[in-house]
Amino acid sequence: MNAAAQAPFPPRVAVIGGGWAGLSAAVELSRSGCPVVIFESARQLGGRARRLDINGRWLDNGQHIMIGAYRETLRLLRLLGVIPERYLLRLPLRFFSPSHDSFDLSLPRLPAPLHLLFGLFGARGLSLPEKTAVTRFMLWMRAWNYRLPHDCSVAALLHRHGQSEKVIRALWKPLCLSALNTPLAEASAQVFLNVLRDVIGGTRADSDLLLPRTDLGSLFAEPAAAFVRACGGTIHLSARVDPEMLQRIDRPEQGWRIGTEYFDHVILAIAPQHLASFLIERPGYEELLGAIAGYAYEPIATVWFGYPPQVRLPVPMLAFPGGAGSHGQWVFDRGAIADNGSPGLLGCVLSTRGPWQELDNDTLAVELHLELLSLLTPLLGASIGPFPPPLWHRVIREQRATFACTPGLKRPGYLLPEPGLWLAGDYTYADFPATLEGAVRSGIRAARGILEGAQTPNGQGFGDNIRLKQSITQRY
Repeated sequence: MNAAAQAPFPPRVAVIGGGWAGLSAAVELSRSGCPVVIFESARQLGGRARRLDINGRWLDNGQHIMIGAYRETLRLLRLLGVIPERYLLRLPLRFFSPSHDSFDLSLPRLPAPLHLLFGLFGARGLSLPEKTAVTRFMLWMRAWNYRLPHDCSVAALLHRHGQSEKVIRALWKPLCLSALNTPLAEASAQVFLNVLRDVIGGTRADSDLLLPRTDLGSLFAEPAAAFVRACGGTIHLSARVDPEMLQRIDRPEQGWRIGTEYFDHVILAIAPQHLASFLIERPGYEELLGAIAGYAYEPIATVWFGYPPQVRLPVPMLAFPGGAGSHGQWVFDRGAIADNGSPGLLGCVLSTRGPWQELDNDTLAVELHLELLSLLTPLLGASIGPFPPPLWHRVIREQRATFACTPGLKRPGYLLPEPGLWLAGDYTYADFPATLEGAVRSGIRAARGILEGAQTPNGQGFGDNIRLKQSITQRY
């Protein structure tokens, strides 16, 4: 039995922010009997992973990819009654980029690590020495338990281990950009190794790709909200909490007030760039705010195309070949992935900063269409006739989609100096880059910190209980 269940009155918790971190914290607290109130400034839940009405369809602001190693996300989905096998398309990890030097690597459904060995040596587009160099690199990672004595850039690590430019372009660069959304020359090698540990260092199923068959609102945000409400919680939308509304109450139980409502704990599940407004006037946060102020951010754009229904991909997701003048990274066939997907609906993803940022939306769409024309015409051939122009397009730009995951980046934890005040968000889960799983785990960790600490009398031990911090970290 957890501490909250043992207490005569479970703590009342406010969650500021209704993204995946805040919702995960709210669900974990609600299932333990804690009254939760969510304050979300937007008109909908989901944060940076939300759905939009695009040309009469519910689509996401971006195409998000999950992997089989997202254990906490999958656990929460099952708790919410969302069956992953029904709502997520599970595919073996595959890098397929048709071009003049076509690259195709697919991991077969064999036990680990045989799936890696057979997949690598069966890959098309790499020479035997290149495959051998990748194998040596993977063996080195395993031997060192995916840990570096000193962090460096991903580019430096790959060159140190003899990875050819072709291997980097075809394999490591797409994987790094997808996971860290940071250029190789600037991306943290240690966090990249953490990703590889989860993708290729575990079971075969851990490396599978999980593509949502429905929009992210239906997948997680709406079921999470329904769960919280069913447990007696409250959700306020379009409810911006101004910093001056957050007041600590000087009383024995160390409570908090937001407006006219009183809480035992408050979780700040907000983006790092918004954190300073809540903490700048409070003593004891100088080091934290100094670190956050040094963060850089990377953009992501998603361009949705509505083509005639005969346009389709040979696989659900396809890598652009890259190279000079190329903007796209991945293209997804939503008509093939989604349950109610429209044939001909393609989504192109552009990761991290680049020349595409200087283009207006219409010009960017035109240039991506030309890239698709070059990519798909040889694959589809005469089956569709002349490659048709799109019937419509929509460009969605997230200028601060993720923090730049650079070497040695200082990441805050979930504990704050003031009792009863907690942090959640992907940037607080230092083992991961800015991913949905990192956000989910950060929310769960903050919630469990409250549940473990709730048994301490008079609110003592919330902010500086090192044993509490260690016990929760060990469980993760």
